[in-house]
This record gives sequence, C-alpha cells and structure tokens, in this order.
Amino acid sequence: MNIILFDGICNLCNSGVQFIIKRDSKGHFKFASIQSETGQRLLKKHGVSNKIDSIIVIENEKIYIKSDAALHISKYLDGYWKYLICFKVLPSAFRDFLYDIVAKNRYKWFGKKESCMLPALETKARFLD
Repeated sequence: MNIILFDGICNLCNSGVQFIIKRDSKGHFKFASIQSETGQRLLKKHGVSNKIDSIIVIENEKIYIKSDAALHISKYLDGYWKYLICFKVLPSAFRDFLYDIVAKNRYKWFGKKESCMLPALETKARFLD
C-alpha cells in the first residue's frame, strides 16, 4: 500500500490532498493525517519523528519526505504533473530549503482548521482513518 501522511489541520495540505485525489485516477495513494492514530502509528513504525514538518510518502516500506515526497507523488499524477519529477536533478538541499520556507509559513499564508478534515463520501475509501 502507498500512503501519504499529511497535516490534517493545514488548509494547504488538505487542498493538496484534494488535488492529488483528482489527478490520481489509478488510486495509487491512500491518505492519513499525521494527527490521526493511524498516522502516529505509521510514523512510529517507520522511525519518523512526529515533530516532522513535511508531507510523508510511504511506498513499499520506503519513506519519502519534503521535496522528495512531493516529487515522488507527482510522477503518479495524470497529465503534465508527472513531469515535475525532472526537478529531481536539483540538489535536495536546495529543493528542501524552498520546501521548508513554505512548510514554516503554511498556517500564516493558507490558514488552518480546528480539526482534521472529513473526507467526502466518494473519496472516503482512500483514507485510512
């Protein structure tokens, strides 16, 4: 199973999940919020700190974080989004520097919710919680 762990109270992250769902027509990914019991269990199982400020992809027991996670997701999306993988040629330190700027400011720039989102009925099966 291929899982995306995301910040369930972050508006940007929730919009990102909806974006992925619309463009992942093959249903490659399942989702869980980092704040959920499932998310916390998966972080612990894979030795990832629950203080991490990143989207996390778990695929075949391999962990992708920060820009590696975002680019890994893009290669499974419909349309031209899969070509974002070409940014892998940039050094990860540079990509992660840019990623960290957005991650640190995401609540200020995009806001946050009081609680995790509830998935719509048509996409509920894609969520592990």
